[in-house]
Amino acid sequence: MTRDAARPAARNPAPTFSPLYRQIKDFLIRSLEEGEWGPGDAIPSEGELAVRFNVSQGTVRKAIDEMAAENLLVRRQGKGTFVATHDDPRSFYRFLRLVPDHGAATQAASDPFSCEEIPANAEVASALGLQEGSPVILVQRLLRFDGEPVVFDQIYLVAELFKGLTLEGLRGGERSLYSLFESDYGVRMINAEEHLRAVAADQRSAELMGLQVGDPLLLVERTAYTYGNKPVEWRRGLYCTRRHYYRNDLG
Repeated sequence: MTRDAARPAARNPAPTFSPLYRQIKDFLIRSLEEGEWGPGDAIPSEGELAVRFNVSQGTVRKAIDEMAAENLLVRRQGKGTFVATHDDPRSFYRFLRLVPDHGAATQAASDPFSCEEIPANAEVASALGLQEGSPVILVQRLLRFDGEPVVFDQIYLVAELFKGLTLEGLRGGERSLYSLFESDYGVRMINAEEHLRAVAADQRSAELMGLQVGDPLLLVERTAYTYGNKPVEWRRGLYCTRRHYYRNDLG
């Protein structure tokens, strides 16, 4: 059989090239995912890692620099490099971007009032990469600033990762939810994607937040991912912006 001269010859797909430092980064992320170094642990020095992977120290440094920029690792001057943790107070404001109008960030108090296992509907299943009807845990809570309810969260979690999660456990202590998930269940939120839109308060949200039906709210839908870009949490947060605004730093 002769080939049609007008048709270009088929080409084999070009091999995917990954820079050496990215390969080292992948190795390091795999070590984090497998628990070789836990949240807050110091990782080996750049020199030790260079010997381990048989690469230059500069290659290791470039991999660590990128991981630090992505909040996977934290450099501490004179002390070394550590696995990032949600116990670090600075991480609290990484995922909660609501700021009072007077500009000074204040600590929010989490007030969970419901925790139950339910079957995932189509929307939740799609967001979490599950089959419709798969078990998820629904946590409902209010976030209070200076005692005032400002956020109403509905948080859906992959049930198999959070076995034994109870309302009593959520209410214990002063830790953030992400700190609790990290320390008690070994699930660390690495990054998140958010969609924002303006909505009006319905009867239930108005009652919970002390508003009038129809008052303006900011709806923030967030999908949070752990290592391997695996979605583990999807939440719908209703934010009252009467005395707060949503801050996002670009660049």
